[in-house]
Amino acid sequence: MTKHYLIHPDLSYKLNGIFFAIHNELGRLRSERQYADFLEERLRQAGVGYEREKETPIVVDGKLIKGNRVDYIIENKIVVELKAKPFLAKSDFYQMLRYLETAGLKLGLIVNFRRKYLRPKRIVNNRIP
Repeated sequence: MTKHYLIHPDLSYKLNGIFFAIHNELGRLRSERQYADFLEERLRQAGVGYEREKETPIVVDGKLIKGNRVDYIIENKIVVELKAKPFLAKSDFYQMLRYLETAGLKLGLIVNFRRKYLRPKRIVNNRIP
């Protein structure tokens, strides 16, 4: 029998509340930078620890690639990537998995503010117990 559980539930719920508040307040036709700036303000107000635009080298086909930046690492537990595009591509999910593996973290959230109905996507790094 598989055990089902939430990863970092209190923090995940708090972040989702912040994401939905931003979506309701700013709408869906802003730039990723505007959403990121607003998220930073909301995280600070909520007392949530974060690192913004942290450089995260990733390994692709055995080669180290520098210059990649994660939008946010929240309390050294959750990677958050913000998007403002019509749809998410498979490459967005693969990129998140690479970020999670490099950072040694289990949970990533991709938030696409462009969609009419906000649905943050949860990506779980199963290589971390």
